Amino acid sequence: MDNLLLAFGLTLFAGLATGIGSVLAFFTSTTNTKFLSYSLGFSAGVMIYVSMIEIFPKAQEALVVAYGETRGAWYTVLGFFGGMLLIALIDKLIPKQGNPHEVRKVEDMDETEAKKAKQQGELMKMGTFTALAIAIHNFPEGIATFTATLQDPSLGIPIAIAIAIHNIPEGIAISVPVYFATGSKKKAFKLSFLSGLAEPAGALIAYLVLMPFLSDGLFGIIFAGVAGIMVFISLDELLPAAKKYDETHKSIYGLVAGMIVMALSLLLLM
Repeated sequence: MDNLLLAFGLTLFAGLATGIGSVLAFFTSTTNTKFLSYSLGFSAGVMIYVSMIEIFPKAQEALVVAYGETRGAWYTVLGFFGGMLLIALIDKLIPKQGNPHEVRKVEDMDETEAKKAKQQGELMKMGTFTALAIAIHNFPEGIATFTATLQDPSLGIPIAIAIAIHNIPEGIAISVPVYFATGSKKKAFKLSFLSGLAEPAGALIAYLVLMPFLSDGLFGIIFAGVAGIMVFISLDELLPAAKKYDETHKSIYGLVAGMIVMALSLLLLM
């Protein structure tokens, strides 16, 4: 029960980080690209390390128990790439203008441009599509955080923090166009906040649908898929976004720092 409450709490924390990004966008005239590059790299480092070093082996261990060594190994690999395929298909179905992988800077949306009637409509559409796209992305991330915490809180906590870090610029991506289109901070924050709630919604679905049938086999497949999803998000979303605003290798320093922090946390919590 303690793990269950922690799992829901961490998932809610990670999802609501989009709201933090939304608020930050209202109180700054420029985007701190150096910090953004470092933090996105850090988040990617945490996700990649924990996926390959901890989650993937745990998935294989569970599947070997359920199906034997050979079939278990095959199912682990299939689950891993199946997770990648799932998130890639989600990306494919999202309209290009709402793709959350495009980091939008605050200073790109100055008020003189935003006041143009045509652009106001385009900005509102962009913000709405981005909110929808991020909500769709947050859903499997919620399942990942929830299942990881339920199995091992020492895994769930750093995963939740990494996902929260990368949700902050996603909140900015929603709030900036909506705010300049409508002039309403309330509307921008509300849309950003609601997109973040998709993460605990994913956790709730995992609890209601998957928990009654949880076995070594199902757990192994879910964990392998989670590892694939997190590696794909890191390679497709976080690192390209981090490199886009990288001037002095900060994204790579962040990546290595994320891996070191994740490694130390796992060692200290053994």
